[in-house]
Amino acid sequence: MSHKHANLLHTVFHDPISGNIHWREIESLLHHLGAQVEPAHGARFRITLNGAEGFLHHPHHSNVLNREDVKHLRELLTRAGISASHLVGGE
Repeated sequence: MSHKHANLLHTVFHDPISGNIHWREIESLLHHLGAQVEPAHGARFRITLNGAEGFLHHPHHSNVLNREDVKHLRELLTRAGISASHLVGGE
């Protein structure tokens, strides 16, 4: 895992939840992890990763995810078996 993706994964799982994560970075991380990112209805995207499925909203007026969307991303990654421990164990 690249240093950039590792830092982003750390940011996603860090408390307090960050409100300064760009959509493009999240999309890159998801593709790196092997996720399918498909447009759904409106600004929603269907994310499928390791058998887990969820939806994320593309930010409307900026390219930065809000804290609630980061929380949903964290939950999706956890259901898919991805956690902050991937940073320690290396991937």
